[in-house]
Amino acid sequence: MEQKKILIITYYWPPAGGPGVQRWLKFAKYLPEFGWKPVIYTPENPSYPLLDESLMKDIPENVEIVKTKIWEPYQLAEKLNKSNKKFKAGQFDVGKNQSWKSKLSIWVRGNFFIPDARVFWVKPSVKFLEHYLRENKIEVVVTSGPPHSLHLIGLNLKKKFTHLKWIADFRDPWTEISYYKHLKLTKSSDKKHRQLENDVFKNADITLATSYTDAENFRKNGANAMCITNGFDETDANSQTLPESKDKFTLSYIGVLEQLRNPENLWKALDELVKNNPSFAENFILKFVGRIDDKILSSFENSNLRSHILNLGYLSHDKAIEEMGNSSLLLITNFPNESSKGIIPGKIFEYLATGKQIISFGPNDADVSKILDETKAGKHFGYDGSETIKDFILEKFELWKNGNLFENSQNIEQFSRKNLTRQLVDILG
Repeated sequence: MEQKKILIITYYWPPAGGPGVQRWLKFAKYLPEFGWKPVIYTPENPSYPLLDESLMKDIPENVEIVKTKIWEPYQLAEKLNKSNKKFKAGQFDVGKNQSWKSKLSIWVRGNFFIPDARVFWVKPSVKFLEHYLRENKIEVVVTSGPPHSLHLIGLNLKKKFTHLKWIADFRDPWTEISYYKHLKLTKSSDKKHRQLENDVFKNADITLATSYTDAENFRKNGANAMCITNGFDETDANSQTLPESKDKFTLSYIGVLEQLRNPENLWKALDELVKNNPSFAENFILKFVGRIDDKILSSFENSNLRSHILNLGYLSHDKAIEEMGNSSLLLITNFPNESSKGIIPGKIFEYLATGKQIISFGPNDADVSKILDETKAGKHFGYDGSETIKDFILEKFELWKNGNLFENSQNIEQFSRKNLTRQLVDILG
């Protein structure tokens, strides 16, 4: 039987690293098993903040990849201020850490490039894909954002090909994302962002969210929204739980950590434990794998934690999974504000697959908290206070010391990439 074709418009594709690439790479990997042939449309010369060659192995055999050139203003922005590299990963200097150059760059980014600096790829892509769709039989078009400018490609194509099924996939929200309010938008720029978002919600056949709360919020704003979370791939190394290093009680953070979701109350709790508990101090390591903001790292310089930090820097996806396994406890953080409770960081699912216990930080009633409760995989905390955090960590430390820190996660199969692709196929119809 001939496979149906699905065109996936994505900015992030291997060798891009980081979480943005994983979702549609994994869907593309499993779609052929369900009778769908993915066609990938992606930039020829993108400006990726991170690279990871190890993800190339997940690209399906014989997949068709179509590329066109993109022009991005990031190189100009980086000449103005080196910290502008952070924009590519959605990061900012905030509060007292903002220089006047940062403030200017953020204002320019928010008001001149709507919805984002990849917007210059929209018109040439629409022109190219109009021709491509006429020449090729495509059943479904998917646009994946951020960058949300890619949804404008879908919006334009939908208007020209009304029979086409268009799925707008929001890996993160648009105007509800935490850093939106930091963009220093004028009233007219804010209005334009919201109007474009509304156009996407109203015209997409289906709006996909990665969290339950986001799907609910999108529906309130007029979208036909459904939730398919991110997940873990059984074929990755962490599907077989790796043995942790027994030498030290290791709390690990894997991924990008920026100032806007820095768990200062956790650092305070750990600092006090190291200071007041000699056994804990003797056995504790705080391990970072990934890109940690320089300002956060420098804050440890005058802390008791200084001699307990192991910073491995950015590692390939495979190696990062290995380091998850070589941990006693895994840390995940989210933005503190209420509007972020729907964000489910993608790595939580890879954390779940290791069977390790998880300590999480973010707003109350967060979707992450629901997942941890359902899977019995750890505990979620707010950004206030540190006493209950100390109790939780000490409890896990005592179990570790006695050799009883066993894995006890439940109900995680629902989050396997193959099962999630099955959900997607049901939606595709």
